[in-house]
Amino acid sequence: MFSRYKKPGAGRPAAPAGTPKLHAVETGAPAAAPADPTAAAVRAATERAQAPKPQLKRREAAAPAQATHTDKERKRKERLGEIKVELHKQLLDNLNLSALETASERDLRAEITAIAAEALEEMNVVLNREERSVLNQELFDEVMGLGPLEPLLKDDSVNDILVNGPHQVFVERAGKLQLTDVNFKDERHLLRIIDKIVSAVGRRVDESNPYVDARLADGSRFNAMVPPVAVDGSLVSIRKFKKDKLGIDDLVNFGAFSEEMAAYLQAAVACRLNIIVSGGTGSGKTTTLNALSSFIDDAERILTIEDTAELQLQQTHVGRMESRPANVEGKGAVTQRDCLRNALRMRPDRIIVGETRGEEVIDMLQAMNTGHDGSMTTIHANNARDAVSRLENMVSMAGIEMPLKAMRAQIASAVHLIVQASRLQDGSRRMVSITEITGMEGDVLSMQEVFRFQRVGLEPDGKILGHFTASGVRSHYSERFRQWGYDLPASLFEPVAAE
Repeated sequence: MFSRYKKPGAGRPAAPAGTPKLHAVETGAPAAAPADPTAAAVRAATERAQAPKPQLKRREAAAPAQATHTDKERKRKERLGEIKVELHKQLLDNLNLSALETASERDLRAEITAIAAEALEEMNVVLNREERSVLNQELFDEVMGLGPLEPLLKDDSVNDILVNGPHQVFVERAGKLQLTDVNFKDERHLLRIIDKIVSAVGRRVDESNPYVDARLADGSRFNAMVPPVAVDGSLVSIRKFKKDKLGIDDLVNFGAFSEEMAAYLQAAVACRLNIIVSGGTGSGKTTTLNALSSFIDDAERILTIEDTAELQLQQTHVGRMESRPANVEGKGAVTQRDCLRNALRMRPDRIIVGETRGEEVIDMLQAMNTGHDGSMTTIHANNARDAVSRLENMVSMAGIEMPLKAMRAQIASAVHLIVQASRLQDGSRRMVSITEITGMEGDVLSMQEVFRFQRVGLEPDGKILGHFTASGVRSHYSERFRQWGYDLPASLFEPVAAE
């Protein structure tokens, strides 16, 4: 064993009294009963009488055998889970945790394997090679990772991880939710993993503060809510952080929007139009914002403000800010509005707010109106008109006494473009609309849709059929595009007929 990773004085783990031996593979069938000639004759006659339905008989005979096998697998899995919990306790007792910070992964895995083998021998437990390998990996994840969640975090096909108590874990793959066989030992096990995550970023969660927002080491967004607020066990949701940054070309290839829409958005971002990305939860707002930021010139100074840092900007000159909740005493909170006010004093060319949801909206609109053209943010709304209504509501909630007409004039002057992202019923994410705000007509905000996703039908497997098309209306900002060197052809705004 690697003694430098073992606590001083830690001896061999004691075997729990009366622990039954667990064999690696259960083989062999029950001993056959002695042959009975009379019984054999009766059985043969019965089989001949039922000859037209041999397949049904095999099914009926197989059903109880399959149920017995499933029951054995379940009990075996439960027993392996108990062994893992016991071994994890012994690892914590034996490992010198302070020395693990400087240990290499290879040495640590070797140490865990050695301690586990020693403990299994003392517990009189026998496992085959595959089970030992799985057990050692799970023990490593418990000590250094996030336990049962670790394999899901490493699975690139998983977009979201949703935990509903210790025994129910869902994942989202390709826009569809799936129940997994991953589970925690009990609520205490789940709470220990939650505490491990939030304590690493200096936050806390307990009965007095039963919910928390945090981010994992890889940037994934983490939210948890614990009892007594969570009735049936702690609730955890993890929005995984994509390792590969998706660019405009990638989103076009995935069918999120068309090449014509990409050319228009490139001109809009480069010409410093103020853009709001609107959409529901999980519709791809942050991904769209990341992709749009790729059109920003590398010479510009960009400041990002978020509750949980998710944006992956590729420019050189980026200053990132993150809000902070209050401490145990209820002091020390730093809101997005505080960050935004301070950002205005930091000579930004553009300000990007990860999500506008409260009183910071008034400062965001002021920034867009006072020389910080090209700023961007996201907002929760179902369509472009609803996005404007939400902006009005948030200004009202900020306690600003302003006539409705003046408020709308402020929004019309500040916001140029609303990009609507949506997750459709088949799980696909589309940029369903690009709408320009063109000014005021009396007391009403004037808007025009430039591009949209046109649905035309539904395939038998539930996949949505449709295509992207222009509305036929030329952009209100065409002259601005031309002045900035983006002379978009008139054909870009011509409607596309369905194929």
